[in-house]
Amino acid sequence: MTTWTRLRRRGIALHRLARELRMIAKGLVSTKHPILAHLIPIRRCNLSCGYCNEYDSVSKPVPLEEMFQRIDRLAGFGTTIITISGGEPLLHPELDAIVRRIRSRGMIAGMITNGYLLSAERIERLNRAGLEHLQISIDNLTPDDVSMKSLKVLDKKLQLLAEHADFHVNINSVVGSGIRNPEDALVVARRALELGLTSTVGIIHDSNGQLRSLNETEQRVYTTIKAMGKRSYARVNHFQENIARGLPNNWRCRSGGRYLYICEDGLVHYCSQQRGYPATPLADYTREDMRREYYRAKPCAPKCTVSCVQQVAAIDFWRDPQTRDGRAPEPGRLIKIASAARGR
Repeated sequence: MTTWTRLRRRGIALHRLARELRMIAKGLVSTKHPILAHLIPIRRCNLSCGYCNEYDSVSKPVPLEEMFQRIDRLAGFGTTIITISGGEPLLHPELDAIVRRIRSRGMIAGMITNGYLLSAERIERLNRAGLEHLQISIDNLTPDDVSMKSLKVLDKKLQLLAEHADFHVNINSVVGSGIRNPEDALVVARRALELGLTSTVGIIHDSNGQLRSLNETEQRVYTTIKAMGKRSYARVNHFQENIARGLPNNWRCRSGGRYLYICEDGLVHYCSQQRGYPATPLADYTREDMRREYYRAKPCAPKCTVSCVQQVAAIDFWRDPQTRDGRAPEPGRLIKIASAARGR
């Protein structure tokens, strides 16, 4: 890497950091806008990992104009970050235009991909489109019947990203849920750091997005990788300490309010693992809906492992107790809620 490239990337990273700090400040000042929305431009995927329930093999790409309408709707709500996911988003033929639209509306643009379709030319196109964050989860060293997302296949893609990507790249190592060799995650994490990328560790949930406790080896691997990673807002993952031990978390899920999951049909759901709730068209979703869901206690929350939702909720952990019906607690009810929480 030349000195000029290094300096240019440093400048881009500082600009990105400034935007992220503004996002955090905006989220702390006001609770009346979504912080993060996951947007699905295509449900189809080129892989079929055994633990994944977020893909099919037949869906067509969402038409570009419909994607623009959804992006504009989210911008109108004051959304700060849109992460494009799938399926496999790189299968959408007009993905670059989608990224550009997100950036043109002043929002941070991220993407989650399996990485298989990346090339030097494709990475340069994402640079020009304005992508700011990309994440790949790598599950093992060699492909098996559980996952094809292996370091053996993707290492050359990681090298291309290290050489060409102007956007931040995070490699997420995973443990749990049928991954046969937990130590593989250590090799993946070390390789990511060796290439100058960042590394996080995730705990794979069951088919309902609920926790499965890690065994002793998996817990050791998880702890080691977590200690290796750099600190950033994406590593607000203290909730995983309980998940690793199979223990529930006491937290306030703000999905439907601060976090929105918009499927390929344009419906708002709580998250990828709770599709069907509330399943309201984004075009009909209102600020009143968001406030109701902001205050609504979610029954799936204690054993949830969906990290993006938990990370978003961390901004509001200190305020606004939740209720079963989604109504904002009145001053007199706050005392009752606090007393109930203490077991009185």
